[in-house]
Amino acid sequence: MLLSTSYKISRTLVIASIAVAAISCKKDGNPNKLPSVSTATYEGTVDGYKSSDEVYPDNLIAYWSFDDTKNELKSATAPTTSANDSYVTGGVRGKALNLAAGYLYYATQFQAFKTASLKSFTISTWVKILNNGSKRTMLFQLARPGMFNGNINFALNTQSFPATTTNTLRIQPTFMTVGGGTQDNLNSTLSPTIGMDKWTHILLTYETTTGVFDIWADGVKVGAFPNRGVGNNLFNSYEPSELIFGSNYNGIPGKTVSTDVSFAPMTGQIDEVRIYNRALPDAQIKSLFNLGKANK
Repeated sequence: MLLSTSYKISRTLVIASIAVAAISCKKDGNPNKLPSVSTATYEGTVDGYKSSDEVYPDNLIAYWSFDDTKNELKSATAPTTSANDSYVTGGVRGKALNLAAGYLYYATQFQAFKTASLKSFTISTWVKILNNGSKRTMLFQLARPGMFNGNINFALNTQSFPATTTNTLRIQPTFMTVGGGTQDNLNSTLSPTIGMDKWTHILLTYETTTGVFDIWADGVKVGAFPNRGVGNNLFNSYEPSELIFGSNYNGIPGKTVSTDVSFAPMTGQIDEVRIYNRALPDAQIKSLFNLGKANK
């Protein structure tokens, strides 16, 4: 039987409509028209970063690489004096600072650490250290001339255990407050492992809007007493200030400020010290740890 012309046309239109519908049902693989990203962009990265230098670079206010230099690299500030210090290979990135009952002392008022500049902070560092059973260790102090307690006292209670105890390190940092007192935190239960053959990442954060003062070790939040309060309990960076690695004033000849002998100049290694003018988010703190493990 012959088909009418109108039937042929109708049938053709139906088939065409089905074809158009089928094409229109195909999903657009890029509906938001985002730019294409090559997988090569992420090759060799850790948590999306190529190096620790990419973590909040605009908030990094001080940095010591200790790669054949003791200068603070953002300001090119050299230490005023140092003792029993050297560089060693095998650092987190390049070389590291080795202290044998030694210290670095910067008799300098860093612009970045002035009262108006430093409200919140993060201090990130890598250390190789042992307990010693007798003396505390001042890893880092933002010191106040003539005073035993500095604005920030990054203290390690290495006196708490003998050198054979490598599964526990007590970290007890303190800071000066607006009201003139001190606030502290302590990792009373959680602890990193330590040793002269192991780099341990220790990090402090302080957020001025909440008064939260945290301790991190190897990518884990370990401080037991983070809520330090606001008002007169808020951190204050008094001026003038100076900076010391590995000691407080009592460990520097000619700078003794009290009869306290609870600290001794540091024996151990320090590397990759970074100070930020904000409390870093948890994800970026973990990234700094992961990047350091990857020597990045």
